[in-house]
Amino acid sequence: MSKDTFTSTTRREFLGAATAGAVGATLALPAIAGTQMDVAINTPEKPIKLAQANAASKSKPSTALTGDWSKPAGMAIPKEGYFKLEKGRYGPIFPKTPANYGFTIIAKVKPGREETIRNYGKTVEGLIADKPDVLAVLKLHYLRWVLFDIGNGLHFMYQGIFDTDFDKYTEDAVALFTTTGVNTIFENLEGFPTDWKTNVPAFIKFMHEHQRPSFLEYGEYPYVSADEIKKALKVRRALSTMLDLAQ
Repeated sequence: MSKDTFTSTTRREFLGAATAGAVGATLALPAIAGTQMDVAINTPEKPIKLAQANAASKSKPSTALTGDWSKPAGMAIPKEGYFKLEKGRYGPIFPKTPANYGFTIIAKVKPGREETIRNYGKTVEGLIADKPDVLAVLKLHYLRWVLFDIGNGLHFMYQGIFDTDFDKYTEDAVALFTTTGVNTIFENLEGFPTDWKTNVPAFIKFMHEHQRPSFLEYGEYPYVSADEIKKALKVRRALSTMLDLAQ
């Protein structure tokens, strides 16, 4: 790159283009050092459930079928939460969507537990402050917790977006609670099993019974994992450092 190019291109434009290129390069890379790059959207070894939706609707191929992360994608989901019933270890397998995997759990709060639940949020905040990678095993993008009352008692909503499937996420969550010594927030919800620490199937049964499937999910950069996004941002940071040294 010539000096003239540096002077005619703003830093923001350069880094923006570089980040997009980094994401593209990250998505194109094969597995490195034993780390699975979960971006092969439509390989024979790992087809995704969206193919069934496309076959039924006869619409244009989704970006999921091409692996084109640069084109936003949406997916309309049946009310059951899946296109074809397939049984996993504990219940139906939900499809990977443009927003990756995720669920929304809604359950009624036990009387008098609102402050306990709110304080639990502070506990998790402290855990992450002390050990930023404490939740890494869950492969999370985002978590959102909401308390609301629409006239028949306080309810709790747990929304999560992550890169593992429903069953694995829940199994990993139980193991995480055990290793950190922190009890799950679900203990404050009606109907949650008291023996959840030793009865993973009962934990996951509760999750399935209180899962409210989405009927539409959208991804601005579909099917990209959290690890891939972080790798691209690391490349951006490295380029920013390089530009600082070049000035």
